[in-house]
Amino acid sequence: MSEVILQAKGLKKYYPIRKGVFRRVAGQVKAVDGVSFELHKGETLGVVGESGCGKSTLGRLLVQLEKPTEGTVEFEGQEIRLGSNQMRRLRRDIQIVFQDPYTSLNPRMTVGDIIAEPLLIHRRELGLKGGERDRVKELLDQVGLNPEHINRYPHQFSGGQRQRIGIARGIALNPKVLVCDEPVSALDVSVQAQVVNLLEKLQRELGLTYVFIAHDLAVVRHISHRVAVMYLGEIVETGDKDQIYGHPMHPYTQALLSAAPVPDPVLQSKRERIVLSGDVPSPANPPAGCRFHTRCWRAQTKCGVDRPVLELKDASQSGHVVACHYAEELVEVVTG
Repeated sequence: MSEVILQAKGLKKYYPIRKGVFRRVAGQVKAVDGVSFELHKGETLGVVGESGCGKSTLGRLLVQLEKPTEGTVEFEGQEIRLGSNQMRRLRRDIQIVFQDPYTSLNPRMTVGDIIAEPLLIHRRELGLKGGERDRVKELLDQVGLNPEHINRYPHQFSGGQRQRIGIARGIALNPKVLVCDEPVSALDVSVQAQVVNLLEKLQRELGLTYVFIAHDLAVVRHISHRVAVMYLGEIVETGDKDQIYGHPMHPYTQALLSAAPVPDPVLQSKRERIVLSGDVPSPANPPAGCRFHTRCWRAQTKCGVDRPVLELKDASQSGHVVACHYAEELVEVVTG
């Protein structure tokens, strides 16, 4: 196992709910509630879950675009503190690619200016004395775009090309960690494959470490080394991709995988489909105990009282941890 480059410890992010004329705090939305994990150098950690489970908020916490309500993020063994002197240096080491390429690029700036902006901000630390334009052209070529289009504006590019521009901006400072917040969800399927292949190529060439946030299970399986499954602000299962996809232990993970389509119609007809009852509870008022117990077909009395913790349930599945009281008793779902 390679060294730990990024570590989250007990991360929480609560947003206040304000009501009334005086905007008093009447409650809190628990977007992320006690998330801990380790990210190893050179790997890709896929984060999956339903919309609203806290994936994007987690990504923003990792790059300190949001201040944690509680918990810490450590980069190379040092705690990241928002507003500290070290943040300027850490901004070079941890970058983010946003979900929507249509809104994450300034429409009033040329592509050259967008990609050159981080280079100009960190010019002194990088030791640059001009030459930013040449570096921008090099980055455009690196992500598969024509360097001669440096003076064009974002609206003159397709969605996939805009996401490549966002990736070029993200790698401009030679970061060590790149948080990809659903970078292909707004793109056509054929374009998704191109962007995913580009990310894999850049990882090999630049030695990047990824946190890849997505809800598409097929994409996550293709690009990730390890997978973390989130539900209602918590990580409920973590393991390498073969463990998660081949031997899911949490009932929520099993339900997710059973809903994913399989290209083989014969295999698809033989698979057991798990249909969850009810809706996802509100993060402003999450259930006591296991947060999934209100929709779990295997829930028992203990599940509504005691909150399970991530722990190893099967000694033969090293590194495969799950937050479920009865994970050992669950029957494995045929996932193809």
